[in-house]
Amino acid sequence: MKNIRIGTRGSRLALWQANHVAACLEREQYTTEIVIITTTGDMVLDRSLAKIGSKGVFTIELEESLRSGHIDIAVHSAKDVQSSIPQDLELLAFMEREVVNDVLVSYDPDFSLDKPGIVLGTSSTRRRAMLQRYYPAATTAEARGNLQTRLRKLEEGQYDALVLAYAGVHRMEYDALIRYMLPETKFVPATGQGSVAIECVRSLEPALKASLQRILDHPTTHLCVQTERAFLRTMEGGCSIPSFALATYNDAVLQLHGGLISLDGEEYVEEIQATTDLSQIEALGVRVAEAVLQRGGRQILDEIRSHRTEA
Repeated sequence: MKNIRIGTRGSRLALWQANHVAACLEREQYTTEIVIITTTGDMVLDRSLAKIGSKGVFTIELEESLRSGHIDIAVHSAKDVQSSIPQDLELLAFMEREVVNDVLVSYDPDFSLDKPGIVLGTSSTRRRAMLQRYYPAATTAEARGNLQTRLRKLEEGQYDALVLAYAGVHRMEYDALIRYMLPETKFVPATGQGSVAIECVRSLEPALKASLQRILDHPTTHLCVQTERAFLRTMEGGCSIPSFALATYNDAVLQLHGGLISLDGEEYVEEIQATTDLSQIEALGVRVAEAVLQRGGRQILDEIRSHRTEA
């Protein structure tokens, strides 16, 4: 069988994801090779994602390697994938989702969100805005870099705690540092959070594509993330805006909770809709996004773009 060259970023978490993919393929008698590719987001660490322009910041170099044939598939954190994929590429699979929540991690076993003057590190505009809304007494600070780099900065005392996705913390076995699991109904996660996305060229040999999808794709996760991504595309803001979307599928009902929050946390628009017609999942994402935009989301987006232009 064909040797599958798996493209990935080089962080420990990215390599965990790539090795997880490799293990799944090797159980099905494929041989694999891990190919490490450095992305713009890995190289530029002195600016926030919003300031360097986050569209494809963690994916472009991997996508170029797919086109050149240097790799067969690219492995991404699904939340890092830009809202629109180039026509010659496709998202082949979304692997089974981990717990979706954001968590607060700290080396202080007595850490409390109620303590005055605490500093919380995050690289996410969504998390920063939500923290300002729900915990206005806390100070937020930029925290770029891979997980280990951020934890080193935490240990050095640059922050009192970090706000991270549970999935990465758990996969890297830092569960003992989790002090709070933030509720997903309040701190609604980013599109795709907790899932691993597999990308390939659209022209990949059909039988191979079907085989890889059978092995790697988790249908319920795919259904949910596809719905969330339809929401994100319609918002037209990319991964760097403080939008949120979480789709769930239970008892044959697909529900999407999506929304947008202003940078200062003051304005907050959310919408929850559901469907039982699985042929309408894209339409559900579009409907929820359009409702958010019509109920004040468009003004929030305009303010965010104006703010960034001035900055």
